[in-house]
Amino acid sequence: MNYNLYVVLMAGGVGTRFWPYSRNSKPKQFLDVLGTGKTLLQSTYDRFVPLCPPENIFIVTNEEHEKITREQIPQIGADQLLTEPMRKNTAPCIAYACTKIAKVNQNAIVVVAPSDHLILNEEDFQATIIKSAEHAKAQDKLITLGMKPTRPETGYGYIQYLESKSPLKKVKTFTEKPELSLAKKFVESGDFVWNAGIFIWGVQAILNSFSDYLPEMAEVFEDIVPKLYTSEEKAALQTAYAQCKSVSIDYGIMEKAENVYVWLSSFAWSDLGSWNSLHEISEKDEHNNAVSIDSLIYESRNCVVTGDEGKLAVVQGLNGYLIGAFGNVVIVCEKDKEELFRRFVNDLKDRPNGGEFL
Repeated sequence: MNYNLYVVLMAGGVGTRFWPYSRNSKPKQFLDVLGTGKTLLQSTYDRFVPLCPPENIFIVTNEEHEKITREQIPQIGADQLLTEPMRKNTAPCIAYACTKIAKVNQNAIVVVAPSDHLILNEEDFQATIIKSAEHAKAQDKLITLGMKPTRPETGYGYIQYLESKSPLKKVKTFTEKPELSLAKKFVESGDFVWNAGIFIWGVQAILNSFSDYLPEMAEVFEDIVPKLYTSEEKAALQTAYAQCKSVSIDYGIMEKAENVYVWLSSFAWSDLGSWNSLHEISEKDEHNNAVSIDSLIYESRNCVVTGDEGKLAVVQGLNGYLIGAFGNVVIVCEKDKEELFRRFVNDLKDRPNGGEFL
C-alpha cells in the first residue's frame, strides 16, 4: 500500500445523457445502473480501497448531494468529502482537491477518477494505477489512461502519442470531443486512443500546470490555503468558486501542457455516458435487445428496454430505440442520439413545470 497515493473521485455531474433515469436529485453516480447491488460511486470507491489508506480517498460532489454521498459512503471522513458550492466543470474541482491534498503532503501522487465509470478486470486496473504512480512520483508528468477506441465517439478526448517501447507514451496531440467526421478519421487511422478521463500525477506537477495554464484559477486556490481544514473553508470556497471560470481539465490544461503522457491500458472500460454505452455492455437477448424489466417484445431489435421495477413494457416494431419508464417520465427515442438528451433536458427547463421531471 502506497501511503503517498491519494485518490480524488469526481462525483459532481448530473448525468444528463442518462436522463430520465439520472435526475438532479439522484444523478447517475448514485444509482445501481448495472444491477450489482452497488451504486457506481460505491463500486468506484471499493476499487481504490486496496491501493491506499482510506483516509487518502477524497470525494468531490455538489453541496446538494452531500447527504446522499454520506449515506452511500458512510466511512468517508469530514475532511475527505469536498462539497462544491456551484458546478464549474472539472478544472476547479481538481484544483480544489489537489490544493487541499498538497497542504498535508507535498509528495502526494494523486489519482483523479470519475465516480461513474464501469471497469472490469479490476486487478489489471489496479496494477495499471500502481505502475503509473511510479512514473508520476518524480512530480514532472501528467499521466492519463488511454483506451483503444471501438467507435467514432464524439464525447471523448482523443490522444495521439509518440511510439516508444514503454506502455507510457509521450502525448503528441490531445483533441477533446472532436466533431464526428474528425472522430471517424482518428479511429480509421489507428493512431489514436480514447482519453479515459482517469489521471495520475504528482501533486506538484498538476499545481504547477495550473500556474502555467490557468494562472487566475491557481491564484484563487492559493489564496484559500490558510483556510483549508478550518471552519472558514466553506466560506472561502464559496468566494473562490465565484471567481473561477467553468472549464474542463482537458481544455484548460491537458490540451496545452508539454509534459502529458498516456498509459496504454487494456482493462475493460466504459464511461457509461449514454444509453448506447449501457447497451454495449449489457446482456442481450437473441435480437440484441438489452432488457431489464418485465416485457413483451415483438419484431424489435437492438433496443434498451428498462424502467422502474413493477412496470411492464410492450414493444413492437422498433430498431435501436430506448424504451424507458422512470417515475413520472416515459421515454421512447433512438438510443444512439446522445445529443438529443441535452435538448430534452434544456427544453424541460424552459417549461413552467419542467423541474418536476428533472
